[in-house]
Amino acid sequence: MAMSDRLLAAWYEGHPALTLLRPLEWLYRRVVMGKRERFLAGEGEIYQPPVPLVVVGNITVGGTGKTPLILWMIQHCQRRGLRVGVVSRGYGAKPPHLPWRVEAGQGADIAGDEPLLIVQRTGVPLMIDPDRSRAVRALLETQPLDLILSDDGMQHYRLARDLELVLIDNARGLGNRRCLPAGPLREPVERLQSVDAVLYNGASADREDGFAFELRPTALVNLASGERRPLDHFPPGQALHAVAGIGNPGRFFKTLETLHWRPIPHGFADHAQYSAQALNFTPSLPVVMTEKDAVKCRAFAAPDWWYLAVDAAPSPAFADWFDTQLMRLLPDRLLP
Repeated sequence: MAMSDRLLAAWYEGHPALTLLRPLEWLYRRVVMGKRERFLAGEGEIYQPPVPLVVVGNITVGGTGKTPLILWMIQHCQRRGLRVGVVSRGYGAKPPHLPWRVEAGQGADIAGDEPLLIVQRTGVPLMIDPDRSRAVRALLETQPLDLILSDDGMQHYRLARDLELVLIDNARGLGNRRCLPAGPLREPVERLQSVDAVLYNGASADREDGFAFELRPTALVNLASGERRPLDHFPPGQALHAVAGIGNPGRFFKTLETLHWRPIPHGFADHAQYSAQALNFTPSLPVVMTEKDAVKCRAFAAPDWWYLAVDAAPSPAFADWFDTQLMRLLPDRLLP
């Protein structure tokens, strides 16, 4: 087990050695709380975009389902006639310069896997730059927009925001509820009291402290041909190689099990780069991966490689709440 996996297990399952990291946690908390206090006081250079900006992020390390929810939000806004754009850090991307406008035909090595997935799925204008304020400015220079979604950026306090949505994995929760490096939290748990909404990925019903949303498998898509097949393409009991280079690979493997297949799990680091050799598994079986992994593997995909398409399904209460916020933020664009 890799060091990162051992640390993740300790955060969520407990380990007495974590107490040795408390002094470092104290220093980390001072730094992040100081940044937020300066933001709330209006100190330093804080960019206020001329259009509403919504941050979709988390306060934990690891995957919480941000990309599928952002896809849902984009499509929800587009159906209402809103011109929506996205900014992202572009983790792992190596563009010729920054900020960088992501286009559907670019490679994941240039654009980053998640930004490329979002553009290929929705056609939305998307700009990557670790400096999200600069990304927003550059994006607004390209075309008029009504609303901008920030993929993560909760702790990017140089960028003002109109809404903050925090996603939490319902099964893992907040782990030991301690900050880095003694726990998985990027900010203290009290931060949740100041956000506009909390969504629990995997919850079957809304909770008192947040909305529910689920990731629902919809189809199998062949990497080589683009062919879409229904979920019964593989019969129950089908053995297959399962590939996941996401923040929480275990969630993907469990999803395949709920579809009554027998996955052989191959977990990779989040944003991992792949090669045909790295995915040359034995025995010879179909390979099923996440859509995020697929954008990096199409160029060398074998005929029996597939990705599992999933869609976010937030609760009706969240959809109603989000519509209310859109009408509040854009009263001239959306009539009640």
